[in-house]
Amino acid sequence: MPATATVIGALLGLGTQMYSNALRRLPYMRHPWEHVLGMGLGALFANQLANWDAQLKEDLDKMIEKAKAANERRYFGITFFLYLFEKLIVYEIS
Repeated sequence: MPATATVIGALLGLGTQMYSNALRRLPYMRHPWEHVLGMGLGALFANQLANWDAQLKEDLDKMIEKAKAANERRYFGITFFLYLFEKLIVYEIS
């Protein structure tokens, strides 16, 4: 995954620089150091995006676990026993 993100980011940076030169009607490889800089920044951006996505998935899993635990406490805690007690009283009266 990190190698893929690095390659995609580098190609994105290179493509952005070449597109910028094409829009300005300059030679594609006018300043090669700008292409290297664009590739480095693109690779950095793509890697950070991949790391952020992985962290987001971990945080989402933690939040889902907390929500499941809260739902279990809500529906299988005291409330569930009160519900059973209420049904017991209704059956005794009728």
